[in-house]
Formats: sequence, C-alpha cells, structure tokens
Amino acid sequence: MTSDQSEREGIPPTVEVPGWGADMPWLTHGTTTRGAGETAFDLRLHASTSEEGTPRRWDALRRWDALRHSLAMDGVVVSRQVHGSTLRVHEGGWAGLLLAPPADGHLTRAPGLLLAVTLADCVPLFVVAPEHRVIGLVHAGWRGTADGIVEHVIATFEARFGIEPRDLRIHLGPAIGGASYEVGPEVFDALGEPVPPGPAKLDLRGVILERAVEAGVDPHEISRSTVDTLRDPDFFSHRGGDVGRHIAFLGIRSPADPDS
Repeated sequence: MTSDQSEREGIPPTVEVPGWGADMPWLTHGTTTRGAGETAFDLRLHASTSEEGTPRRWDALRRWDALRHSLAMDGVVVSRQVHGSTLRVHEGGWAGLLLAPPADGHLTRAPGLLLAVTLADCVPLFVVAPEHRVIGLVHAGWRGTADGIVEHVIATFEARFGIEPRDLRIHLGPAIGGASYEVGPEVFDALGEPVPPGPAKLDLRGVILERAVEAGVDPHEISRSTVDTLRDPDFFSHRGGDVGRHIAFLGIRSPADPDS
C-alpha cells in the first residue's frame, strides 16, 4: 500500500513480509498497525460502544472496508478465532466482508479474496505455494500450536491441493517476542517443550519454526519478524492491556490488477 493510499483512506502504514513483494508481486500481504492518529486503527469486530455511544463495530466495519478497497480486493474473509486448529478453504465468489464460521486459519487459490486473522500478540503464519499460487493464513497462539495448527495447515496444502511441504514459503509475522513472553510450565508441557520448574520465557515463533521444519518445510524458505508486539507501540498487545486488534492479511491479486 502506498503512503498516498494510506493517507487518502485514513489507513496507517502496514508492515509487509520482507522480500515477498519483489519475489511474488501477484500477492498482497502484510500486517496493519495501530496508526499515529487520535483514533487507533482498531479492527476488532466484537466491540460494543465507544464512550460517545457510537457502535464501535460500525467503526471497525468501515475500517475493514477501507482496507479492502485500498488493497483492490473484491472480498475479505475473517472468522471468530477459538485458539484451535480449525482451517477453512475458500473458493471466493463474493464481494465485501465474509464472517466465516469459527476457525483459526484460511486457505484459498481464488484471486481477489483477502484472507485475514486478528491479532494482539499471537503469531500470524503466512504460507504460500508460489508455483501453484495457493495461499494460507493462520492465527497461531500457544493453544493452537499445541493443538497442531502448524502441522495441519501444511498437511492441508498437500491433501487439498497436492502441494508438498518443500514447495512452501512461510513467514512468522509480528508477535510477542521471546524476551517478553513469560508463561507457566503447563504451556511448555502442552507444546512438548522441556518443562521449566516455574514461569519462564517462551519463544513461540521459534517453536512454530521448528514444527514447520519437522513437517517438511525447507528452513531456508522460512522467515520470521523481529517485531515484539508487547514492546512496539505500533501494534496492539493483549499482554500490554490493549483490547484493540490489528490484523494480518494475505491475498492473490485480481488478474485486473496491473501488479498481478
């Protein structure tokens, strides 16, 4: 998204996946930020009303629609996330915002359809099969990771589209960093990691990366953001006390888009 588009639509800058724009210009991808204005670019859809009594949900819907238009996408799909391993595959064919049944990840090969997951510390997992032009986007917290969502999305590429793990590119986006994320021993146990005697720091992106490699993805095709959402004021953080949400988004540009 250009700065002119952001200013015109009232959309703050987005953080793209490094290198993907040049390598795969047919993709649109990134993570929204909080923005620098008086009103944060909050995309949560479960909010009720503001202090002035204006329904926050309508504010959020306007932001979602402005973002979709600025990215030149026909439709956008998002679900209520349940911190599990449910994925949904979409064929497209609609315009506007689709609130799909509960899930923590989405896959598609349909141009013009923007996949989205909401975030405020959990890891966005961007998955692309460049030669096949199939994409997936996952919301991975520790519960979903323990439930196998990383392995599930990789297996779904193969089962549904015949795409082997070695043909995938993966990026682990902005999330709470290992230096900030302190959790109890039960979390390490659920993830199958060595269990400390008490609360300890967990690098969730590192755990997800290891799981992806064990599932057959080439480690050279996996990248990870260094953004720590708890410490970076550009992003919302649940642990930091925020109720707002930014989103990760991933889509295949429409054939009518000159960049596709």
